Amino acid sequence: MKSILRKPDWLKSQKLGRKRTVEISKIMAENNLHTICESAKCPNKGECFEKGRAVFLILGNACTRNCKFCAVKTRKNLPKPDSDEPKRVAEMAKKLGLNHIIITSVTRDDLSDGGASQFVKTIRELRKKLGNKIYIEVLTPDFGGSKEAIKSIINENPTIFDHNLETVKRLYKNVRPQANYYRSLSILKFVKKKNPDIFTKTGIMVGLGETNEEVIDLLEDAKKNFVDIISIGQYLKSAKENLPVKEYILPKVFENYKNVATEMGFFYVESAPLVRSSYYTIDLKEILKNKREVI
Repeated sequence: MKSILRKPDWLKSQKLGRKRTVEISKIMAENNLHTICESAKCPNKGECFEKGRAVFLILGNACTRNCKFCAVKTRKNLPKPDSDEPKRVAEMAKKLGLNHIIITSVTRDDLSDGGASQFVKTIRELRKKLGNKIYIEVLTPDFGGSKEAIKSIINENPTIFDHNLETVKRLYKNVRPQANYYRSLSILKFVKKKNPDIFTKTGIMVGLGETNEEVIDLLEDAKKNFVDIISIGQYLKSAKENLPVKEYILPKVFENYKNVATEMGFFYVESAPLVRSSYYTIDLKEILKNKREVI
């Protein structure tokens, strides 16, 4: 009989923000908006909603790819981008009183630009509605490696450009069959080379069968490709069709990864079991107070 891994106590998220979660979920639904917090079943959504944070998911809530770790549904014949969505995102961000807005999207391989123009329009609407003193973070798909698509977003000068590696190189074929490890690294490098003032960021999950050495190798690869910020969290199975958890990583291992990444010179590191790519233990404003030149 196959043994089942039991979720350890350290992976039980705090039951924060239940009332706020209901409120924000209702408001989002009424305005035909989505958050990755809900679509990807993030364990921290209650805490983030309580703090007035939400990650806007643009271009719908269904994807053209079939990554084996993700709870977002895969569908064919997706609708065209909603031309009014950027404006609704900006209006919602103002209504929620946000000053750090995170925009992500599903992967849209069916669109000629992969949906990059929707990111551009959303950034412009946010600045139009909230001014230039806000922090805008984009968490993008790979756009099939299109430099033109990526450049169009760089030209809008977001505070942070985030593109996730998700897992170590060896596991890509099984975990991210339609993605490419080196393509993702090249995107991050391209962003930093084009605009050194933009903070580059990536995130990974552990517990999928990787080794400690492979994680360290990934950190080295990310640093060589000019990544400033990195997040490391435990992989959790969100849907029955997702890959099983191979291992629950001990908190002390996450602490070690954080120490190693910090010693490598990353500007900022989040590494803990419940960390997700858009999760911050402290406000971005406080992080950027300690801004220094990243070599």
